[in-house]
Amino acid sequence: MAGMDEAVAELAAEHGDLDALLAGLADDQWFLPTPAEGWDIRDQVSHLADTNDICVDTITGGPRPLNEEALKFPNPEAFTQSGVDKGRAMTPAAVLDWWRTSAARNRDVLSQKDARDRVPWGLGMSAKMMATARMMETWAHAGDVRGALGMEPSASPRLQSIAFLTLRAVPYALSYAKVEQPAGTLRAELTYDGETWPIGPDDGDNLITGDALEFCRLGIRRVSRAQTNTLKAQGALAEAALDNLRAFL
Repeated sequence: MAGMDEAVAELAAEHGDLDALLAGLADDQWFLPTPAEGWDIRDQVSHLADTNDICVDTITGGPRPLNEEALKFPNPEAFTQSGVDKGRAMTPAAVLDWWRTSAARNRDVLSQKDARDRVPWGLGMSAKMMATARMMETWAHAGDVRGALGMEPSASPRLQSIAFLTLRAVPYALSYAKVEQPAGTLRAELTYDGETWPIGPDDGDNLITGDALEFCRLGIRRVSRAQTNTLKAQGALAEAALDNLRAFL
């Protein structure tokens, strides 16, 4: 399964980082407000646990696959809130156990898939991309937890996979924003720890450059383009991408 082992290993590493952060929390810290309005740390972890469960059911044919479960709610916000509300009826210890169990199941079912197997998540994606998407979401919400604790967002070489996913999602992001996609092909050259990561086709005629962490945080909508300092666009497609970047459904 070329590429699948690495994707699951990155997911496991991101889970491990979040677990280490959560394991040291006192009960009262679970109720600290996070940068997501109205959500505390318990809410963030509950959302991750619930979406882990939905991912497992989507892959295995369980009772709550995403494309069926989402239809039970009037809008995406209500769907997301349902998982948060489930956690609000639980103690912090129970939420942590829920998340740990769901994360382990998520890794297990993904590890049994071939990288190219299709997963009916939204419009559909490969199993490898699903593993990267779960890693990205874990990193995003772990960043919110870190924000509640007065910590900076984490940065690791796994940002390269998140950046790749984010660049791949540009057509979806523009469609979501109801923006017509300019002509051209898009590539990025992003910096991390003294390295430059080329992402996208070598002959791309539109270019995004800048810091990988900033690019990924823009993709998960934790900062606006106006709040970034290093990201530059060359070409109309690159400009539209940075204006509307979105790495998730």
